[in-house]
Amino acid sequence: MSRTLYRTRIKFCGLTRAGDVRLASELGVDAIGFMFAHGSPRQLHHAEARALRQALAPLVDAVAVFRDNPADEVREIVKQVRPSLLQFHGDEDDAFCRGFGVPYIKAVPMGSGAPVDPRAIEGGHPAAIAFLFDSHGGGHTGGSGRTFDWAQLPRIGKPALVSGGLHAGNVFDAILATLPWGVDASTGIESAPGIKDGERMRAFVEEVRRADCHADPDKDAVAREAAR
Repeated sequence: MSRTLYRTRIKFCGLTRAGDVRLASELGVDAIGFMFAHGSPRQLHHAEARALRQALAPLVDAVAVFRDNPADEVREIVKQVRPSLLQFHGDEDDAFCRGFGVPYIKAVPMGSGAPVDPRAIEGGHPAAIAFLFDSHGGGHTGGSGRTFDWAQLPRIGKPALVSGGLHAGNVFDAILATLPWGVDASTGIESAPGIKDGERMRAFVEEVRRADCHADPDKDAVAREAAR
């Protein structure tokens, strides 16, 4: 079997400064997350996010991130910011998530360490275009800088993103362990909440690309088939 070219998508989340958005775009990041979850130290007002969106390079997705925000607030942010993707981290059901006319990603809590049923994940949010597996849950919130046990990542039929405590020192191992569609970083590329560090951002992207050179999805597919 010939080796398939592998490229991990990268999302940087919780950006609050235009310079950080421009640098992330220059580094080749695929998506930028703007945080609207109440109580987050990275929370933006929609006017701030709209201004930051202007710093995005072409073909870089703007992702609006929510956690149990009221529907009218989500609608206003969609209207004002015009994100290309929505991301939901709370208890939002499928009907709520798809009710805004924008493709959405649903976050899955992995913080409890308990096995996750892939059928329940996909069945619960059939309209989701991807699932993001994060270290929240089990008494822990997102953005804590914690990782979860990557061996617990379920096999699903839609793109999977890995998040939670990723930084330049561990993202290489995370990619080789899980072969995700994408990775998502926030605290691991910061000097303070919402303040991204240019060198950490650059090092993170370099480690993702180094992992891509070592990842072998063909070998992984053969191993999964043999395990059936």
